[in-house]
Amino acid sequence: MSSRVLRVSIVVAALAATGIAAPVGWRRFRARLAANSLVLNETLPVHSKWWRDHAKLEGELLYVAIGDSAAQGIGASRPDRSYVGVLADEIRSVTGCTVRVVNLSVSGATVDLAVQDQLPRFVKLRPDIMTVAIGANDIAGWDPAAFERGIRTTYAALPQHALVADLPFFYFPHNERRVAVANRIVRRVAAEHGLTVVPLHATTKHQGISGILTQFAIDLFHPNDHGYRVWADAFGPSLAAQLVERFMVPEVTTADLTAPDVTAQDVAASDVGGRG
Repeated sequence: MSSRVLRVSIVVAALAATGIAAPVGWRRFRARLAANSLVLNETLPVHSKWWRDHAKLEGELLYVAIGDSAAQGIGASRPDRSYVGVLADEIRSVTGCTVRVVNLSVSGATVDLAVQDQLPRFVKLRPDIMTVAIGANDIAGWDPAAFERGIRTTYAALPQHALVADLPFFYFPHNERRVAVANRIVRRVAAEHGLTVVPLHATTKHQGISGILTQFAIDLFHPNDHGYRVWADAFGPSLAAQLVERFMVPEVTTADLTAPDVTAQDVAASDVGGRG
């Protein structure tokens, strides 16, 4: 998620929440924000290499992610503290299995770019768990017809157990009007393909204005570690249900997926031999 227009919108919301309104203060704040954005831009190749390197590791379960910079974890203190990294750790803890993560996401990706770049790499994979969170970068240059074409192409290529997230909360009304249209498209097309929609919008909206001050990185656009935990929590209930249904993990709850002390021994009675 790297759109300058959307980033400025969130910045303005933050300024309104904190009372920064003086012209001099605004100019200084914009200059500082621009510098902070450059700092995060320098982490793009670092995160990308980290995920490529870790995709080579073996695992009993394969977790594949399609997405943008949020899946890459830009803004987090480490790449594995993106929501993808958090979910992978939770899957390991709950199932007691090793997990190979293939993170196909690309920073700045739109739906169309995901179709061009990520889907061709995905078709050779057979994931046990899959998450898709894409579309936030489409809001700045909003084209609902193009967005729907891309979503339809993407969702048609997914296994039925893939978890697809709607777009997160964007704070400003003019962006939220576009997001509302995008999320209606996401839900409609997902229903046509029998895919589960993860309520990312409702989860992030529930954080309120205070979330801007506590859950965003230094560019006030990408989530920080706390913000990515919120994103992971949005996936939690659907992921828990899937672990129970598909991998026969008993009595998994959302609390299990967020508890830091859950270990393989806690689920020693689990039978994961029936996955497929």
